[in-house]
Amino acid sequence: MDASHFALFLAATSIIAVTPGPGIMYVAAQTLAGGRALGIASSIGTWFGGLVHVCAGALGVSALMLASAEAFAVFKLIGAAYLIWLGIKTWRTAGAALDATPDIGAPLVNATDTRRALRDGIVVEAFNPKSAAFFLAFLPQFVSPTSGDVALQFIALGLITVTLNTAVDIVVTFSASRMRAGLIARPALVTRMRRTSATVLVGLGISLALAKRPT
Repeated sequence: MDASHFALFLAATSIIAVTPGPGIMYVAAQTLAGGRALGIASSIGTWFGGLVHVCAGALGVSALMLASAEAFAVFKLIGAAYLIWLGIKTWRTAGAALDATPDIGAPLVNATDTRRALRDGIVVEAFNPKSAAFFLAFLPQFVSPTSGDVALQFIALGLITVTLNTAVDIVVTFSASRMRAGLIARPALVTRMRRTSATVLVGLGISLALAKRPT
């Protein structure tokens, strides 16, 4: 890809990355509910989940899934059910006490918590057919059949796109963590904040469940 074409790709990708969407909302909700460590783990999880779509798109699997109404429905309902389940779980634990470290106001989480957040991020993103549709609609515009292997170009561009998205998610995580740190001494507000996060997760799940297959 020539420099001007690549600059156009980076500009478009950057604009998309900083535009608030389901991914940013998901990571922010996880951070507000569980702290910075879980937010970062969730961001890394969505990065891996995004790579699933990139590889599937390069191999043509995503196109086959989107072409089948049944496969699309199953795929989106799994992702939607998982988001709604996360929201219900967050709501049920909204009143739990918030232990914090002195410096960042994040909860004392263990390796099991972060692994679970990483897994949740992977599942939520990997089972989002809207992400598959995005990659198939966006990346081919910047792939040049005369510039080498098309699948490798798709993967390279997809890797850049996913990484930029995750970088923005991590910035959002730190911002949400600072907001959360100021609420440590206000347990009632923390409970409302967690319930708001739970509502966001359920809302994302419902939105995904109602998504229509791209034509």
